[in-house]
Amino acid sequence: MKKYIAELIGTFVLVFVACGVAAVTGCTAEANAAYILTALAFGGVIVAMAYSIGNISGCHINPAVSIAVWINKGMSTKDFIGYLVSQFVGGILGAAVLRCLIGTEYGLGCNGLYAASVGKSLIIEIILTFIFVLAVLGATSKIENGNVAGLVIGGSLTLVHLMGIFFTGTSVNPARSFGPALLLGGDALANVWVFIVAPLIGGVLAAIVWKALSAKKA
Repeated sequence: MKKYIAELIGTFVLVFVACGVAAVTGCTAEANAAYILTALAFGGVIVAMAYSIGNISGCHINPAVSIAVWINKGMSTKDFIGYLVSQFVGGILGAAVLRCLIGTEYGLGCNGLYAASVGKSLIIEIILTFIFVLAVLGATSKIENGNVAGLVIGGSLTLVHLMGIFFTGTSVNPARSFGPALLLGGDALANVWVFIVAPLIGGVLAAIVWKALSAKKA
């Protein structure tokens, strides 16, 4: 249960702080200070959470990461389900508190389709999630990487946000997208399935590729 609570808290912080930064700074697809600050906020939250709850739950705070770890037999099916529930609940709570504070005028950091295209949005989210989750699996593959893993993962999330904000606002995390979309409604909620399906596909692909790359020769 401590692991599940840690995942809930971590995802809450991610949505409340990072999506909050995107909302209050007015982050858009235009490259400006808000764009950079939002990317740094997402990466910074991951670093902070990795070094605070990492020893408790591994600091997945992302269903795409959890599904990759599960595929690679790094967690039980029971824990996988528990992590997913905790992450989605944390995302909803983070968005709910954010909405109570700033309303819906600023968008709650929701994602949106790129050029009104489901196909293009799916492609960019799958690719970005693949890159991020592959970095997570690599950084956490050896115990000796423990001291720097949080920095590597946070930096990787910042990197994919610097690329992805222009296209979709960057999800790479179904729980991060679902909470704000649920609380905002409208087009954000209608299109949120893209930002659930694509990251999960990206996570699965990363798990498969990592398993193949890291397999020891017979």
